[in-house]
Amino acid sequence: MQPVASRLDSTIDRRLWGMRDLAPLFPDLVNQDPPIAEIWLTGPACKLASGPFNGRELELAWRQMPADWKGTRCLDDVQIPLLVKFLFPGEKPSIQVHPDDEYAAQHESARGGRGKTEMWHVLAAQPDSELLVNLLPGVTPESFRRAITDGTLEPMLSRIPVSTGDSIFVPPGTVHTIGAGIMLCEIMEQSDITYRVYDYKRKGPDGRERPLHIQQALDVINFGEQLGEKVSPVRYARHGLTVDYLAACRYFATERWQFDSRIGGVTSPGSFELLVFLSGAGQLESGGQKQPFSRLQVWFLPAALGAYQLDPSEPAVVLHTFVPDLDDYCRRLADLGIPSDDWSRIIHL
Repeated sequence: MQPVASRLDSTIDRRLWGMRDLAPLFPDLVNQDPPIAEIWLTGPACKLASGPFNGRELELAWRQMPADWKGTRCLDDVQIPLLVKFLFPGEKPSIQVHPDDEYAAQHESARGGRGKTEMWHVLAAQPDSELLVNLLPGVTPESFRRAITDGTLEPMLSRIPVSTGDSIFVPPGTVHTIGAGIMLCEIMEQSDITYRVYDYKRKGPDGRERPLHIQQALDVINFGEQLGEKVSPVRYARHGLTVDYLAACRYFATERWQFDSRIGGVTSPGSFELLVFLSGAGQLESGGQKQPFSRLQVWFLPAALGAYQLDPSEPAVVLHTFVPDLDDYCRRLADLGIPSDDWSRIIHL
């Protein structure tokens, strides 16, 4: 099967803590009831909107894709290994934590058995926006549990001011929540396992508070070693393309591309690639085909696609993400002449 760049349609997830008005990012999504909390870009139910798998849900399409579409590093994955979402917290989601792969494999096999390492990229933020990420030094399991009971958990978390364009890396075992009024793009392992530890006494449609997962959270929190952090990107520019290298771990590498003229790329046999167009419009050209792209679309590029070009009709900003070989990724950065002291700060082993 000839590899073809394929667009994905998104799905909407409505939750209590979401936003009712998603403008200006999504001007058609206003006065929403119930509110929209998440838009999934690569969820199992997202449908391919072009290419040979047009109309099929991603979960089924992934199982049917040839090996050279997935990439050699992704052949053992029963689902596409990267989950990408837009998040819209109208109020703070729960204070929560995610397990690592080892814990998830042992205790969450029925839910896929995969932990969650994630990163956020801020799409829009109100003045004085902040994230709560990492426990402060000195917090113990005992004081943490007491704070849940007393409703005093927030003061135990570090506050990170953020603005549009910032990125944050959040490894498993990191306690966190998102401030209200921040629109994010979230890139993570294909997992939706979340342990809620505090939910602000919110009640669901049934009138009951959502369940908490205190013991599981205590099992997985890295007390004394919270490693979430705001990213200090590494910037590289040439030939009309500016690349901000944001974060790389064994699950994903993510870059932010900015360009206003034609650029080219080449996929690698190791992994498919995803292009999330945050702004701009133009043509995606590959294999003799031209397909129009526009803002807030996500495109799946098969590993075997090879060379492709992006020809913008207006300035474009793209998040580019894939499953890396970290050794090879470091070599690529070194070959660009980026000092190791710079690129090492975005590598998470």
